[in-house]
Amino acid sequence: MSRLGVKGYGAGLGMEFFRNVNVGWMGKAKYFAALSLILLVIGWTSIYTRVSKNPAVMYSIDFRGGTLVYVRFAGKAPIDQLRDGLAKAGLQNSTIQGISDTGAISSQNEVVIGLEQTADENSLDAGKQKILDVLHGTFGTDASGKPDFNSATATDLAATLTQKDPLGISLNAGDRYNQLAAALTTARDKDHGGIVTSFDDLRNVPGVTQAVLSSLSGNYSLGTFAIRDAETVKPRVSAQLRRQAIFATLYALAGMLVYIALRFSGGDLVVRGGESGFVAFLLRFIDRIIFGAAAVIAVFHDVLITLGFFSLFHYEISLTVVAALLTLVGYSMNDTIVIFDRVRENLKLMRRDPFPDIVNKSINQTLSRTILTSGLTFLTVLVLFLMGGEVLRAFSFAMVVGVVVGTYSSFGIAAPIVVLWNNYRGGQGQTVRAGSAAGKRAVAAARS
Repeated sequence: MSRLGVKGYGAGLGMEFFRNVNVGWMGKAKYFAALSLILLVIGWTSIYTRVSKNPAVMYSIDFRGGTLVYVRFAGKAPIDQLRDGLAKAGLQNSTIQGISDTGAISSQNEVVIGLEQTADENSLDAGKQKILDVLHGTFGTDASGKPDFNSATATDLAATLTQKDPLGISLNAGDRYNQLAAALTTARDKDHGGIVTSFDDLRNVPGVTQAVLSSLSGNYSLGTFAIRDAETVKPRVSAQLRRQAIFATLYALAGMLVYIALRFSGGDLVVRGGESGFVAFLLRFIDRIIFGAAAVIAVFHDVLITLGFFSLFHYEISLTVVAALLTLVGYSMNDTIVIFDRVRENLKLMRRDPFPDIVNKSINQTLSRTILTSGLTFLTVLVLFLMGGEVLRAFSFAMVVGVVVGTYSSFGIAAPIVVLWNNYRGGQGQTVRAGSAAGKRAVAAARS
């Protein structure tokens, strides 16, 4: 890498990491196309193979509907025992997935139990209750019959403490014990990951005395698990979410197509004679939107490849992943616009040069900016992927793949499409500009 320098390009200043770059990107377009084709074939073969067995296999609960129950155990999650309990309850179709969350206490002991969508919406609620019953029946039974402190709510604790009154404050006891119960549940959930293995662990909670600890141990047991969360998405809701996600993506692509078509109107591309009628109108229309069409094709290509990687690495598509894909669309589009804007500037400065050479020059001039922004963004999302935990894993994975693919597609897919169309319309890659004498003759010939 050459030394860092700053050099003015156009109207602004750009940071330059590479000096005098002269890479013939358009001459390598066939390799870019081959790479994309290989990635698409591998990814979508994986998607087809998985979806053919289970149409909803790539969807999260947001889009397929169903029930999820998040459970955290005091020790290593007893997967086999849990699976046997679910099978005995008639829930053989349930799934058990371990969760490893880097930033959370004891998260390696957490599992999520999933129940697939069924035609009867009421059965989802019944299935959720069955899962809870299995957990309590398999792990929550205490010989003393005491309720589980790890599953108790602040209201339950406050009621028990108010009744027992371990602090001996009969006046305004309710308010005092409400505050104490809230402090106890907060300490349990935040400081101990939802699992308290000994009541002595609560000794440092403000307001807790030995009398309070004795009252808790006398009225509660300490279970080996805690239900962290439970959620149910009905089939009708999941179907609606799927439609909205698809429409949101299509609307974003359509809006960007219109914007770029207006912003880069394609007026510098060739209009070749010989066509008439509807064919001539269609070709002239494509001339006007070719920059926008190339950019949209490139970001659509990015989304397809990212989805293929999701299938290969067995990640589910959720609402947060859709948000990541939309972010990817915007990020990739921004890179493409930077290159196209430089192409438009160079078309005015290099009027006698072949169009592929102009595009190569434009990509080389913006290469330092691309490496700087894409490299820093990649490092950020990579850290998010490695350290962000299970909740953000799929989102950050989409961003990691998307940043790489989106950067590559800006010069490897979008730009070659514009060059290919220009070659088709002009012949031999020579650019005839609208407004020039040759351009006016070509336009007149096309309209005649």
